[in-house]
Amino acid sequence: MNMALGLARRGLGSTWPNPAVGCVIIDKDGHVIGRGYTGRGGRPHAEAVALDQMEKAGKNGQDAVVFVTLEPCAHHGQTPPCAEILVKANVRRVVVATGDPDSRVSGRGLKILQKAGIQVDFGLCQSEADHVNQGFFQKISCKKPLVTLKIASSLDGKTATKSGQSKWITGPESRHRGHWLRASHDAIMVGVGTVLADDPSLDCRLPGLEDCSPVRIVVDSNLRIPNGCKLLETAGKIPTWIVTTKQGGQRFDELAKQGAKLIVCAANSDGQVDLSRMMEKLTTEGITRLLSEGGAQVNASLIRASLVDRLYWFRSASVIGGDGLSALASMALKELQELPRFSHVRTGQTGNDIWQEFMI
Repeated sequence: MNMALGLARRGLGSTWPNPAVGCVIIDKDGHVIGRGYTGRGGRPHAEAVALDQMEKAGKNGQDAVVFVTLEPCAHHGQTPPCAEILVKANVRRVVVATGDPDSRVSGRGLKILQKAGIQVDFGLCQSEADHVNQGFFQKISCKKPLVTLKIASSLDGKTATKSGQSKWITGPESRHRGHWLRASHDAIMVGVGTVLADDPSLDCRLPGLEDCSPVRIVVDSNLRIPNGCKLLETAGKIPTWIVTTKQGGQRFDELAKQGAKLIVCAANSDGQVDLSRMMEKLTTEGITRLLSEGGAQVNASLIRASLVDRLYWFRSASVIGGDGLSALASMALKELQELPRFSHVRTGQTGNDIWQEFMI
């Protein structure tokens, strides 16, 4: 099952709107005879890939044991239900890590297997499998993608000098890990302030992962994104979405002609995009995993709205001082009991920098 989980993780960032699933098939002697993971856009499914690999190797499903990280699907879509193709393959046993909350599946896949006389074991490495597909589960259960907030700062929590200079506070090793984070998410988000200040590309530039750039999302309540910025210049190659409160108008047509997708969202009391409503909109578009690399205002707004699920904080071994730009804008907290609290998950080192992962 650990091998299947490793395969599932390979699909993170590319299988949306479907879950990332891994599958391993072994014969009666314990030899791996097939393995696979969900393809781009959710097709083909992991089980189908593994069974196809098994057949190409001249093997059959008789006495085979299948390890799969998510309950096999039970509904007809673009492909037949995976539960039915496992029955057709005449496998002996299926070990499932966790269930699929999709109402079209949710226990039905297991029942199809059991009804066919296949031994079904459930719950092996369930917490690990739930972690892999947290975004997919949240998309279904609470209409919100998994939101990962990434911050790169000095030791004293500054992201730039007083003049706004920020390249580069952390080293190349940290930036490489940051690009890996991009590749493992469906979409990356910034506020329009970051576009105006830095003119970022927001793509993935790791060798071998150049085609894994996520959808790029700009939160731009008043459509201030400038013509000629890198995001618009490459919108025809990498999907670029602009979330705004504006309704149509000349700039709508202008930005659409440049390849951007405009998403209109309700405004909050300050006239800015309501981030909670925006998350609902993104799930309807299929997004399950969202990485935020915004500035201090976006960072603080996400935390204040209790929208952050995971936090990656990269810190360089340097200090900037009190006149530097902070990683977080005002949180408007009055009492310590109001503090947002995170749980530490792990710590690592990239070059001379330290990174830490937290969960809410």
